[in-house]
Parts: sequence; C-alpha cells; structure tokens
Amino acid sequence: MAAMEQGAASSSVRIEPWAPGDLELLRRANAPELMAHLGGPEPEGKLLGRHARYLALSADRTGRGRMFRIALPGVAEAVGTIGFWEHHWRGREVYETGWTVLPEFQGRGIASAATRAVAGAARAEGKHRYLHAFPSVANGPSNGVCRKAGFTLLGECEIEYPPGHPLLTNDWRLDLRAEAAA
Repeated sequence: MAAMEQGAASSSVRIEPWAPGDLELLRRANAPELMAHLGGPEPEGKLLGRHARYLALSADRTGRGRMFRIALPGVAEAVGTIGFWEHHWRGREVYETGWTVLPEFQGRGIASAATRAVAGAARAEGKHRYLHAFPSVANGPSNGVCRKAGFTLLGECEIEYPPGHPLLTNDWRLDLRAEAAA
C-alpha cells in the first residue's frame, strides 16, 4: 500500500510559478532540519531578499530560470519549493536546480516528481544543455532524488554555500537534450 500511495503522490505533483504569497512557504522551508546541509537557517532579512530574487526570476522571460512552489491536489498549502537558474560551472553556462519538500510530505516521491517537472521546464527554455544539482555528499535523500530523476553522478566537488562556507557536494548532471530525444 505504501508504494501505491507513493506513486499516487508523485504522479499528481504540480509545479506552479512562485508568487508574492509564497513568502510563508519560504519561511517554512527555512527550518533547521531542512537547512542542515546548507549552512543552517537564514535570518529574516536574507529570506526577504531570497523571496524578491525568486519573484524576479519567475517574472523574467529571458531564460535565466524560474522558481516554483510544489503543489498537490487536495492540499491547500504548497508542500515545497523547487527551481532552476543559470550557473557558470567549469567554463560553461548551465542550469542548476535545488528543492525543498516540507517534512510532513517527504518520503512520497514528491521531490523526484517535482525535479522531473522542473527539468521539463528547463528543457522547454532551450537555452542550456545541462541541468546540474549539487546536494551535499552527506544528504542521502537529495542524492536519491537526483538518481531517481535520471541525473548522472559526475563525482564530488566543493562549492561555496552559503558564500564563504565550503561545502562538499556531489555534482549530478542531466543532459536536457538527451532527455528530449528519449
């Protein structure tokens, strides 16, 4: 029965454009247990800045990226966040993705389904060939999302997140052109 529930949840996942009313979702996603692999919760001022950047990114139509809330039918509030944005990586422009699913909705395949949906949105932009994700090597669930969503593990790397804070991550890559042909 758990497998059926998991499949039902993941097949009905929707990503919806980030909107002004999503600030409370961003605050909920800033919980210590959700930010443990990302340097800890951000102060309110940083959250307000992040919200403004998410709104600007979602309003931009030049292909720089987009932010979304994750929604499920029959659930009044959004269950998480996801997006993609341009990132200069190893000499080329790529898209990067990242997500958060609220604790009470984890373990249902929602993050994997939302990641596949965001890959489709990035693919539709037609701007960059690759979509990367950089979960901490210690974050087993997020690395599992990458695997389930069809990304290829390229290896470990060190990035700064938040800026000035070195973080050992895995570099996962999805070839958006190959997926379009599949």
